[in-house]
Order: sequence, then C-alpha cells, then structure tokens
Amino acid sequence: MSAWLPVAPCTPATCVEPSRAAVAAPRAVLRLAAVAVLLLAAVAVVLTPVRRRVPAAVVAHWSRWVVRAAGVRVRVTGAAPPAGGLLLVANHVSWLDIPLLAAVRPARMLAKKEIRHWPVAGALAARGGVLFIERDRLRALPDTVAALALALRTGAAVAAFPEGSTWCGRAHGAYRRAVFQAALDAEVPVQPVRLRYRAWEREVSTAAAFVGADTLLASVWRVASARGLTAEVEVCPVVPAGRHPDRRSLAEAAEAARWTPPPGVPHGHQGKAPSKSMCVL
Repeated sequence: MSAWLPVAPCTPATCVEPSRAAVAAPRAVLRLAAVAVLLLAAVAVVLTPVRRRVPAAVVAHWSRWVVRAAGVRVRVTGAAPPAGGLLLVANHVSWLDIPLLAAVRPARMLAKKEIRHWPVAGALAARGGVLFIERDRLRALPDTVAALALALRTGAAVAAFPEGSTWCGRAHGAYRRAVFQAALDAEVPVQPVRLRYRAWEREVSTAAAFVGADTLLASVWRVASARGLTAEVEVCPVVPAGRHPDRRSLAEAAEAARWTPPPGVPHGHQGKAPSKSMCVL
C-alpha cells in the first residue's frame, strides 16, 4: 500500500463501543434477512435494462429501507438539488453511509478499484455505475478526475468520501482535494453531507463504525444486533459552482460546512466538532 494513502487511527478495540443492550439473536437474524431480500431485489434490477428507468425517488426510498431493515432509524434534514451535475461529499464512518447518501440523492459512487475485481460484487458494482479509483497509483489520479468530471458534465450526481478512510464517528479526517478538482472542471456545485450515528441518549455512537481491521461481517452483525441506533443525515447548504477558485479552498469549504449548523439552529444544539485525533472512549 502506498504511504501517501490516508489511514485513520481508529480501531475496533479503541473506538468501537459495545452495545449496552443488544437485541436477541433471532431478531438480528431477521433484520439481516430483510436486508438480504432488499439487496437481492436490487441485484435483479441491476441485471436488467430496466435499471436505467428506475425513478430516483424509488432508489432513494429503497436506500432508506435497507438502513431501516438493519434496525437503524433514519433522520434526514435538508435536501440536495434534485437534478443536474452534483458532487456529494460526506464524512465516512460505516458501510451504512452508502445507502444513506443514496437516500439524499441517488448517485454514482466512487470506490477503490479493488472492488472491481471482487467476485460477483465487482461486476454488479460496475454495472450499477460505480466509478473506480486506483488509490495506490498517483499517476492514475488525473484519469480518475477526468472520468468524474465527465460524469458530472452529463448531469449525473457523483458521491465520494474525501477523507479516504473510515473513521469512528467521534473523530474525523481532513478532506483530500482530488475529487473537488472534478467539480471545478465540470463547473458543478458541491453538496456537503454530515453523517452521524446516535444511540439512545448518547451524543455520538460508534456502534456503526467500520474501521481498522474490523471485518464487514462483524460490523454488519454489530449493527443488526444494536438497540436504539439512529443515523442522522444532515444535508448542508450547497456550495455553488464558481464560488471557490481552486480545489484546496473548495475542499476546505465543504469540510467546514459539516460543522456549521443550518439556519435557525444554535451552535450549541449541534455539539462540538469531533477531534481529529481523539478516538479512545
């Protein structure tokens, strides 16, 4: 792995809190079965030509259903532009982030190229419009940016996690700038989104985090067996095209938007921005 790739300090041992009151195993299994049914339905659609004619509203509702089927409540505030080229960017905590962003606005996801070579899943991802990036090859970055810009110019929404790695939710990383160059080149707005997970009365929960050496199976089971988990999706004010002259200032504006409360909401009601380094609970 290249040394320049972003790596979060978060690990399951130091950051991920155990559930205080897990649901019974049969109920967790039922949740996973419901998620599997929804995913299989999506696969059936992706494998047919009808996938290009599925309304965006249907995709958005399906995405919410996936998260709800896993036992997680969804609370969305704000809305993204419903049409036109748009770069959606968000902090990255969990595998749940992907359907949550799709619930805001269905978009072509940016994913690491290794996924393209996964059996079955890789082919389905490519057929579903996923854009792949070679994270360990700097020379490939201009081609990736060009592909993103082309998709944005055609009026598509593209979703990315500029931190480049998952964090526990109580800490966060800086936004990498490359994807923002695509928005500048395509002259499209950027839609910042803030993702946060809460459990019961706690300010922030790390139960949904998928970090470090955590396995997908362990993370999925932890989510399905958790009680009282809520995913909060805050759609921040859009950053209009042309507002910032370079990708550095555009990335900084999008990152800062995550910690700016929407109009009418006092800062004290949002909580403090999480530390960039403190992960231990």
